[in-house]
Amino acid sequence: MLAAVLLLLTGAAIAYLIPTLRAPGDDSIDAGFARDMSVHHAQAVEMGMFAYRLGSTDDIRNLGYDIAASQQWQIGQMQTWLTHWNLSPTSSNRAMAWMPSGMNTLQPDGRMPGMASDDDLKKLKSSTGKDFDIVWCQLMLRHHLGGVHMAEVAAKNAKTEEVRDSAERMRVSQTYDISALTDKLKDLGAQPLSS
Repeated sequence: MLAAVLLLLTGAAIAYLIPTLRAPGDDSIDAGFARDMSVHHAQAVEMGMFAYRLGSTDDIRNLGYDIAASQQWQIGQMQTWLTHWNLSPTSSNRAMAWMPSGMNTLQPDGRMPGMASDDDLKKLKSSTGKDFDIVWCQLMLRHHLGGVHMAEVAAKNAKTEEVRDSAERMRVSQTYDISALTDKLKDLGAQPLSS
């Protein structure tokens, strides 16, 4: 009887430890992507809600809401991964440290690719009407282009299938949004921002 109980406890311990042992490490592409993309998405959620409240057309308000809702859900997913992997939601590593050599495209001031600056966000919040719609589309388009770059790398290089699959879905959905934002800028008679 004691042998059966010990065998059962040993089996339970192994079943508990195996997923933990297979979990991505603290410096892995998976963990870095989950942390950095959560931060990147948080800004998109903020900007999406600006569009939902301040956009001058239903198209802009609906697109802003859709981006905010989908990316907030994805933040929850990525934070859940980190919890399951017994990893902190933050790291002392610099942003994008998980990217393969030569692919880390931080902006000169240290922002991740596509992220708006504080001045960009001030300009957005102070804009109204058509001007708001143009600035929002320009900033969100640039933001998504940066996010697609990050998602492409994770989709190809992450250790876990769940991260690779999710990153690919992010790439596809943000590519769709990029097309919609580009079309909206054309309708508004405006151009994308230069890199």
